[in-house]
Amino acid sequence: MLKKSPATILGACFSIQAIGIGAYISYGVFFNPLIQEFGWPRAVVSGASSMAFFISGVFAVLIGRLNDRIGPRKVMMMTALFFGAGFMLMAKVTAVWEMYLYFGLIFGIGLSSIDVIALSTVARWFPHKRGIMTGITKVGTGAGQLVFPLLASALIAGYGWQNAYLFVGAISLVLLLGIALILKKEPDTPRGPATTCDDTPNTASCETDLTFSQSARTFQLWLICFINMAILTCLLSVLVHIVAHARDIGIPTHMAAGVLSTIGGASMIGRFITGMVIDKIGSKRSMTLSLLVLVCGLLILNTADTTALLYFFAVIYGLAHGGFFTVLSPIAAELFGVRAHGSIFGLIVFFGCTGGAIGPVLTGYLFDTTGSYSLPFLLFFISSLIGLCLLFFLKPLKSR
Repeated sequence: MLKKSPATILGACFSIQAIGIGAYISYGVFFNPLIQEFGWPRAVVSGASSMAFFISGVFAVLIGRLNDRIGPRKVMMMTALFFGAGFMLMAKVTAVWEMYLYFGLIFGIGLSSIDVIALSTVARWFPHKRGIMTGITKVGTGAGQLVFPLLASALIAGYGWQNAYLFVGAISLVLLLGIALILKKEPDTPRGPATTCDDTPNTASCETDLTFSQSARTFQLWLICFINMAILTCLLSVLVHIVAHARDIGIPTHMAAGVLSTIGGASMIGRFITGMVIDKIGSKRSMTLSLLVLVCGLLILNTADTTALLYFFAVIYGLAHGGFFTVLSPIAAELFGVRAHGSIFGLIVFFGCTGGAIGPVLTGYLFDTTGSYSLPFLLFFISSLIGLCLLFFLKPLKSR
């Protein structure tokens, strides 16, 4: 068994993010094959992805509490079984209810641990460099978004979508079970208190960690929850529908999958940069910058009707996408400490998953109704503006 060194833990959390999010995002590549095979409407196909994301949010609250109590290893092993089984079962899907059971429910339960376990573990292991270490961990998400869509696309082209589901599910299961053996809740030697509770980084104001019930009585926690809901409503919709949109405007299949991979590549840069920025200027300012870039990116999306413009959007959007996801865990740790970080972050994830579940289905419905993505893309822009406006009301806790 590998020694539980900080580098080993960081590598394990990086890998969890790459495998978990990469496999989930690759669902967008299976979008058109499922529609062509069964003739289902886009709202129906995207609904399975939305259900998986929503179920992951519902179970994230439970996973967070289990992680706080029994540690990440056992929880990760249990959810890895659901993760791999749900993906592999999709190879046998022939009816809508099966798609929602296999991917929406079973895979969704497995997905619930990917963010909570990885980011809570990093928050506990690296209190003094939480920003950059979270950024490095979230680069794993970008790596997964870069590799898995291209892998799935190649497997579909060479072996069919059923075999592609089997291969991706099996390799994900084996890797996640192996990684689970490496995990440990926190280091044997305490690594000191968190570094900041407010907009001024590297202060010594965080001396006491709040319990979940104490945090739940603060305005700040619920505000972060609603910001996450507003932003993920558009973020997940873009990831699910961008390949289909690219195909609609005449972009070849491999180039359309490349848009999704470009988002993944750009998000890797965004995650790493944001991680460094968090430790220098604080989480709130870092989140503000990410949302400003996101608003600009979604404005570009509303006019992107060529391959070049769509790839340009993918770069801008990817930077913002990566930055926002990186800053969520540190901002929770800075405000409330790490005593109940799993439970607190699980609640934040639940709200985000609720928005992320509604968005893709609503987008699919609006496309089926209007025959265009114009209205959904406009709503994405408005939703991002709402999230940015809400952020200005987020203030540090007056007393710990």
